[in-house]
This record gives sequence, C-alpha cells and structure tokens, in this order.
Amino acid sequence: MSFKFESLDVWKRSIDFADTMFSVADGLPQKYQFSLGEQLRRASLSIPTNVAEGSGRDGVKEKKYFYRIAKGSVYEVVSLLVMVGKRGFLDRDVYRKHYREANEIAAILTALVQ
Repeated sequence: MSFKFESLDVWKRSIDFADTMFSVADGLPQKYQFSLGEQLRRASLSIPTNVAEGSGRDGVKEKKYFYRIAKGSVYEVVSLLVMVGKRGFLDRDVYRKHYREANEIAAILTALVQ
C-alpha cells in the first residue's frame, strides 16, 4: 500500500530538490545558517510536503490550494538561491542547474493547478 503522492513525479522531484537544497544550506558559513540556511531548508521542504498534503485532499479546490502553496515555495527557494549566490556561496553553473530544476517543478505544479 502506498500514498497517492508517492506516485507523483512532482513529489519525487521536489523531495530530491529539497534534499539538494539542504546540502546547499549545510554548506553555508555558520553566520548564515540561521538566516539563509534555515529559510532555504524550510522553503524547500514546503514544496514536497504541500504536494503530499494536496494530494490527500478530496476537493479539487483544496488540492489546488496546496499545489499553489508548493509553487510559491519554489519561488521562495529561487529567491534565496539568488541571495546565496550574491554572497558568493554558490557557483553560477550550479545556480543555473538548481534554477532549471525549480522552473520545471513550478511548471508541473502549474499544470496540476490547471
């Protein structure tokens, strides 16, 4: 037996993405661990958790609500990655890779809402 969300590609990808963001956050200097690091962890974790919660809702409106929250968290992660990059803690090519993955996850969430 499994939960519905476990079969969703967007959930699987967002779990991997969140795990990667945890690694990015873990690599930040101590003085940024609470501000940037913790916010990056929370925002990235919000993506798969809201996908999971939305998939468990019976009403279409409720599902869409949680998928929209997940998409907003994707945008939050991208904004945080920009700041991490501006502080010099993220290589430009690595940023682009994370940006592409975030963009693809956001596109899948948009499709789920529509």
